[in-house]
Amino acid sequence: MPKLVLLDGHSLAFRAFFGLPPEMTTSRGEMTNAVYGFASMLLAVLKEEQPEYIAVAFDTGPTFRHKEFSEYKSTRARMPDELRAQIPRIRELVNAFNIPIYEITDFEADDLLGTLARQSAEQQVNAVLCSGDRDLFQLVGPRIVVRYTSGGPHPKTIIYDEATLRARYGLAPAQLVDHKALIGDKSDNIPGVPGIGEKTATQLLQQFGSVEGLYEH
Repeated sequence: MPKLVLLDGHSLAFRAFFGLPPEMTTSRGEMTNAVYGFASMLLAVLKEEQPEYIAVAFDTGPTFRHKEFSEYKSTRARMPDELRAQIPRIRELVNAFNIPIYEITDFEADDLLGTLARQSAEQQVNAVLCSGDRDLFQLVGPRIVVRYTSGGPHPKTIIYDEATLRARYGLAPAQLVDHKALIGDKSDNIPGVPGIGEKTATQLLQQFGSVEGLYEH
């Protein structure tokens, strides 16, 4: 089947920025580590996946989640100015490759990537989600995989399908939403259930299936 590659713009830019030395600059002193890293990841994806279709999604700012929960992501550090200055260059790079950019006010890039992946799967097109965000694992299915890039100075890329996720978490992809609901998400400042950690959450979901199943019992 044909393949659609979907890139999480800001997520990959963060991975590139923090994974490469800040000394990477042009002769004029303009920092290029995020741009170079993003370009390297893009070229690697194109070479290894050889997709028929490709698109990039970017965040646009506050979303409907901020309206529903005022503390959403309130503990996150502001994007470094050195990275912010490179985002326009990354967008120029994407445009130079003639890759379409998707972004919608009030929605995160994750929302758009998830929607496009589900739509492509329904049309018998395989989707490969490229990101450093584990939240996308919930989308994994028969025609959807996540190409996850870890952070740090020595990032690794792992392809997550249904079998890989079950081996790591002991849960089905759809249950990861319930798992996050129980343990919370420190990176997004979302509270979980007091006293429930990852191990207990996994055991409860293996036994009762979902948060709704927990309430029923």
